[in-house]
Amino acid sequence: MATTIFSASSARLVCQTQSKRFAGALSAIVLLAACQRVTTQADAGGRKKIWEDFSGEKALADVKVIVDFGPRPPGTEAIEKTREYLIKQLDAAGWKVERQTFTEQTPRGTVQFANLIATFGNEATPSFLVCSHYDTKTFDNARFVGANDGGSSTGVLLELARVLAERPELARKVELVFFDGEEAYEAFTATDGLFGSRYFARQLAELDKAKRFRGGILFDMVGDKSLTITLPPDSPADLARDIFAAADALKVRSHFTYFDRDITDDHTPLNEAGIPVIDLIDFDYPPWHTPEDSLDKLSPQSLRITGAVAAYYLSELAFR
Repeated sequence: MATTIFSASSARLVCQTQSKRFAGALSAIVLLAACQRVTTQADAGGRKKIWEDFSGEKALADVKVIVDFGPRPPGTEAIEKTREYLIKQLDAAGWKVERQTFTEQTPRGTVQFANLIATFGNEATPSFLVCSHYDTKTFDNARFVGANDGGSSTGVLLELARVLAERPELARKVELVFFDGEEAYEAFTATDGLFGSRYFARQLAELDKAKRFRGGILFDMVGDKSLTITLPPDSPADLARDIFAAADALKVRSHFTYFDRDITDDHTPLNEAGIPVIDLIDFDYPPWHTPEDSLDKLSPQSLRITGAVAAYYLSELAFR
């Protein structure tokens, strides 16, 4: 296919010249409208696609800042520093952030948690969720910084917030949620683990707001150097199909497959509330819940793949 190079300035010049050749007012109006369309197309033509703007390097830089705060169990100084960093970055990109604070009984007693909920600008009408957790599991005898487990997904979500902000018409349709308290203190049960997403889902149900969301994406452990996103087998079929299609379009389909068993994660309470949410997670990760889950295990390329696929999906498929 041949490509014609036609700049906005040359379009305007041709239009101005041709306008003089038309005597009728109607013809001039028609030509002016055509010129405006050409100019608009030419101006828009140089803009990158949203998935091309996503930077794995920037996402990794955010992960490093978060990891440098240290272990981030709920109620610690480190997790509050993480919240302050996230709020500052989101605010700078034009997102309005709400702290959704609450307390829950846990195996370690009463703990205060805080989800961060971000919407874009003053005219946001979000109908799609994109989520991550930012806490780390509590260990009494180990230093666990969760570079991949809690860190990588938060870095991807923060970089996605920045690239979405460059497309306000799309950003206004999306609600970002950073969950606190994903990790269980002892084992995942109805009263241990997923504290943030359970509370968020309950609030939506109580306020009859769950139905406004057509779907969602959850990121968790998406920075492994040998990335293979392992979708839970019970993933919403339409979402899984479109995520695979987005990966195909970006020629990274080899990094996406199904896991061989169910996965309990922050998508679980949201699905139970009636919101179809897909979990993008690489569960084949040997350092999981060990002190070896450190920054050196991550790759900016893996972060870019995950973020770009999500960005493609949101831009091209989610709101069809």
